[in-house]
Order: sequence, then C-alpha cells, then structure tokens
Amino acid sequence: MFTSNNLTDQLIQRRREWVFLLVAGIFLGSLTMLNILGVSRFIDLSSYIGISDTSDIRFVVAVGVLPYPITFLCTDIISEIYGRKRANMVVWTGLFLNLWVLLVLWFGGWLEAPANLGADGRLPLELNNGIASAPHGYAFYEIRTLTFGATFASMIAYITAQFVDVHVYHLLKKRTEGKMLWLRNNVSTITSQLIDSVAVILITHYYAHALPIPEGAVISTALMSFILSSYLFKFFFALVDTIPIYIVVKYLRGYLKVEDELSF
Repeated sequence: MFTSNNLTDQLIQRRREWVFLLVAGIFLGSLTMLNILGVSRFIDLSSYIGISDTSDIRFVVAVGVLPYPITFLCTDIISEIYGRKRANMVVWTGLFLNLWVLLVLWFGGWLEAPANLGADGRLPLELNNGIASAPHGYAFYEIRTLTFGATFASMIAYITAQFVDVHVYHLLKKRTEGKMLWLRNNVSTITSQLIDSVAVILITHYYAHALPIPEGAVISTALMSFILSSYLFKFFFALVDTIPIYIVVKYLRGYLKVEDELSF
C-alpha cells in the first residue's frame, strides 16, 4: 500500500524526468534544426548594429547559428540540476543525432537518384524557353549538399565545444563551491563558443567550400569576419541568458526538490 510519502516521491521523480526530457528535447531539436539549416542562408545583421551599407566590414551569420545559443543554455541547466554525467549523456546523444541526420539525408538522396545528379551532389538548373528553373527535388539536393558539409564541420566543433562547456562549468562550480552561477554559466559558454566558431567556419570553408566569400576578397579577412560575427552573436546571447538561467535554476530547484540550494 502506498503512503503519502511514496506518492510524493513518485511525483517528484516524475517531474524530474519530464523536465529533463523537455530540456534535452529542446537541446536536441535545436541541434537538429541548426545542422539541417546550417549554411543554407546567411543573414547580414550589419544595419542592426550600426554598420553602414558602404562599409567593407560586415556582420553576417549563418541561419544555423540562430538557435545555437539555446543548446549551451540547455546543457548548463542540465549540468546545474542533473549533474555532469547527464550533461555529457545529452552531448553524446547529440553527436549520434548528427550521424542520424547524415544517414537519413544520404539514404533519401540515394533512393531513386536523378540521372543528371552532379558529382558535387547537386542537381543542375533546367532551361525552359531560355529561363533557368529548378527541377523537382532541387531544393532537397541543395540542402543535402550543404548539410553534409555543415554537419561534418558541426560534429567536430560540437563535440569539442560542448565537452569543454561541461568541463569548464563543473570545474568552476567546484572551485567556487557551488556559488557564482553567473560566472560558470558565462565563462563556460564564452570559452566553448569561441572554439566552436573558429572550428565551424574553418572546416566549412576548407572542407565544404560553403561560405559565400566574394570573388577577389582576401580569404583571411573574410574568414576572420565570419568567425567574429558568429562568435559575437553567441557571446551576446551568452551574456543575455545569465538572468534567465538564474530564474530557471532557482525555480527548478524548488519545483524538483533538488538539494544544495545555490548561493546567489
């Protein structure tokens, strides 16, 4: 026969598992989305930060970067509430998810592959009355080609950056004896995202050749611009999420009855 304490314990345990699944689901969903969208589009945000249209310096980020800050917020929440082992488990799951995305894209392109599919994995545009038009399946093969390159770059950068994030987070948590959540949240994210930004841009350019670099542009300057744009975007949101993570962690510790209250 169940006692009130048994029912309470079961309820709390169910809450903990549901919250974990929710945060891990947001992490994995964002990761999948950023890898599929990847470098399919680049967004010029220069005008939003006061850079003139005539300036040679541009602030351009890939559309896949947009959901990326959420992934670090999720791993920090999991690290704080569920510990390092669970955070690393989610990171490994994300790596296998990358491989699954590649497998599905490869298989979907392999089945009934068009006879005119190019060696680069792309479909050529068709000419109808002298006007170029996209054949059936063109969008899929374009996304497939770009995703292969972006996901390969992302896997290497991701596994390195996420493990650095978890390691630095718990190192600082241990050094500060569980205090100063803002410090470990920001330092771990800022450090790991620098590694991620450099790795993704360099691999995407030298392996996938998928960066929109204008003809005649200085390669080193263009790459540095992409790296800084990506990193500053992530850096900004790493600072912005400090207050939300304090609020979320404080609420979850009470809601999930997690011991060792944080010292703010």
